[in-house]
Amino acid sequence: MQLMMIVNDPRIARYVVKHGVDRIFVDLESLGKLERQGHRDTWLSRHTLDDVARVREAVGDATLLVRLNPWNPDSADEIDAAIARGADLLMLPMFRALEEVAGFAGAVGARVPVIPLAETAEAMDILPQVARTPGVSEVYIGLNDLHLSLGQRFMFEPLANGMLDHAATQLRDAGMPFGFGGLARVGEGLLPAEMIVAEHVRLGSTRAILSRTFHRQAASLEALLAEMDFPREVGLLREAHARALGLDADALAANQREVRRIVASIVGEQR
Repeated sequence: MQLMMIVNDPRIARYVVKHGVDRIFVDLESLGKLERQGHRDTWLSRHTLDDVARVREAVGDATLLVRLNPWNPDSADEIDAAIARGADLLMLPMFRALEEVAGFAGAVGARVPVIPLAETAEAMDILPQVARTPGVSEVYIGLNDLHLSLGQRFMFEPLANGMLDHAATQLRDAGMPFGFGGLARVGEGLLPAEMIVAEHVRLGSTRAILSRTFHRQAASLEALLAEMDFPREVGLLREAHARALGLDADALAANQREVRRIVASIVGEQR
């Protein structure tokens, strides 16, 4: 399981890659984000291109992923700027048509791998074609914007209603690595991380983002260290993943049924 963390503070980035995080994720997406999510308690990035360079220097050889804006007239310049500052992977958010993915990958020109972020109903409909697009190395499914675009109430509804099962089958059939959603801490919340981790295993997902809940939005290394034992919490996630890998099909199916039950209960309470 490749664990990712969204962070633009070089000191935090340096620390977390030494303690279990596989990829640092600098988020430059801004176009349309406020309009989509400004009314909700969700992540609105203030990261900059300068942050890409600063984090690149801080993390050494660790993998640096940069999310850019949706495909737009300035995308080629954004791509060039991110690569020049040290991005190892580039993510394209909010695509709705194959032409956007192909245009983005073409502008990248195989300089670095491309990760399309599927977070619209239209994107989910074209996943097999996206997986065959030259330059695409993996796919990530963003549950937050996806559930909003579908008019749903809870971000894990696409996991519970079978949409991710269908997507996972398509991506596995294409031999395309993928991931989805975010992970909080083991044992916390109405839908604990260990249950989500087991769903990653059942579906064949091998990538996940550490959610804001995981690190409580710590804005400095001092705040992070005061808030949590970061290596321990990452270790607990790794242990949960190892246990899930050892489950048989019946146990994974039982976990899936419990996830569906909990999601239905959460959604019912929000009506």
